[in-house]
Amino acid sequence: MKLSQEPGPIGVFDSGYGGLTILHQMRQILPQYDYLYLGDNARAPYGTRSFDIVYQFTREAVMKLFEMGCHLVILGCNTASAKALRTIQQNDLPKIDQDRRVLGIIRPTAECIGKITNSRHVGIVATPGTIKSNSYPLEINKFYPDVKVTGEACPMWVPLVENYEFDSPGADYFVEKRINNLMRKDPEIDAIILGCTHYPLLLNKIIKYVPKCVQVITQGEYVANSLKDYFMRHPAMEEKCTKAGTCRYLTTESPEKFKESAQVFLHKSIEVDKVNLD
Repeated sequence: MKLSQEPGPIGVFDSGYGGLTILHQMRQILPQYDYLYLGDNARAPYGTRSFDIVYQFTREAVMKLFEMGCHLVILGCNTASAKALRTIQQNDLPKIDQDRRVLGIIRPTAECIGKITNSRHVGIVATPGTIKSNSYPLEINKFYPDVKVTGEACPMWVPLVENYEFDSPGADYFVEKRINNLMRKDPEIDAIILGCTHYPLLLNKIIKYVPKCVQVITQGEYVANSLKDYFMRHPAMEEKCTKAGTCRYLTTESPEKFKESAQVFLHKSIEVDKVNLD
């Protein structure tokens, strides 16, 4: 299939709604660009799926965004970044189009963490898939070999957010349990990365149970600033991104359902179109 070489929007992909927290920060810091957001809500969540399935689904979504005019796609999903990004970058892009790019959201956070931690002990809370992939320890240790990274899988946190229970008393049990587990594993942790884009909605609960001396890090701002820096270093790609300040939303599931849930993440009403990835 021949892809258009005309400039197009920046693609942002997530398995569901969490990537909207990344998109929001991008639009705050880089409002001039056009964005095309795709949520594979019909097949979410990705967090418990195998590497092969996450790669297959992510590749299909990336191809759809390329076909719709995107030259640059951000995987606004930690699971996709952990399980699919490297294979897409190394194996697929050279065959599809050597000038197109796919970037993840783990590296921008990893690059910054060494400037944030004083104890050199860092915690990660994320989905089971992201924790199992070891992507955060591997990426952080590339930049900061002296930093000890400890992970804690939080399988119930995404369902809490997607079922609008993130502010409920019931959420306290699951948040407190996982934070306590993490701090027991390494009491010297002084910074915790929220390694899932849903988790910022649980921030009030997380801060409640994290020790006062521990900093909690959300990804959105780091990813957005990293993209800004990327464009400064890659002006040819920046020129391929259209700039009318627009944003379009696509979902593989019900547009009405997406619209309702997106309001929780974006605090405003949006228009949504349905798309098929097969």
